[in-house]
Amino acid sequence: MKRIDLRIVLGVMLILGGGLALMQAMGYLENASEIFWGGVFIGTGLVFLALLFGGHWWSAIPGFTLVALGTLILLPVALEDIGGAVFLGGIALSFWYVYFTSRVERWWALIPAGVLTALAFVAIASSRFEEYSGAVFLGGIGLAFFMVYLTNISERWWALIPGGVLSTLAGVTIAAEKFGEFQTAGFFFIGLALTFLLVAVLARMSWAYWPAAALGAMGFLGIAALLDYANYIWAFVLIAAGGFVLFRYFTIK
Repeated sequence: MKRIDLRIVLGVMLILGGGLALMQAMGYLENASEIFWGGVFIGTGLVFLALLFGGHWWSAIPGFTLVALGTLILLPVALEDIGGAVFLGGIALSFWYVYFTSRVERWWALIPAGVLTALAFVAIASSRFEEYSGAVFLGGIGLAFFMVYLTNISERWWALIPGGVLSTLAGVTIAAEKFGEFQTAGFFFIGLALTFLLVAVLARMSWAYWPAAALGAMGFLGIAALLDYANYIWAFVLIAAGGFVLFRYFTIK
């Protein structure tokens, strides 16, 4: 099969561009340049996507990106609010394709896929639920890391930590509007404690019990401040800590 000469492609593009410009000059079109460039990007993206049939998985990234960019240019004015979500979602789709076509070797694609998907949801949520956009973004990235952990639970246990921290921060962004700073810090420490507890239980890392216990205690004290008897709790904690220090001093020589 004879290869298509690039001069033919360029010639066809110039003719189409000239035709669109002529139709705009005659009053038949109002956005000829948008149609032209949108079509160019989509057409180029489809060329890259056609390479997927030859096993070139990398072409999914420029392919879906260019198609998304062309779609963004061609979006009508009434749908401009979702333009960011369309573009970011298109790029995310490329990484989802990269992952699902080889989940063992290309597990890394889950991370950019999750980040871009979260950003796409933020682009939608920011116009309707602005107060939750931060939680959606952080929670989405955290979920991506949990998915990374599930791809190989024995070797990628480390993904539990960023997953738990980001999910905790997502919850903190919501708690910050409902509680005081000290109580919000309490929720944050509780979330971190649960994260290390997951590491200890699921990954069987015994060292993780120590930060889980310490962070859990700090979180409990922060949340206890919501209760009427918080001052009593603090007093007993301080007395117990002081007594423990003195006990260790006099018993250990």
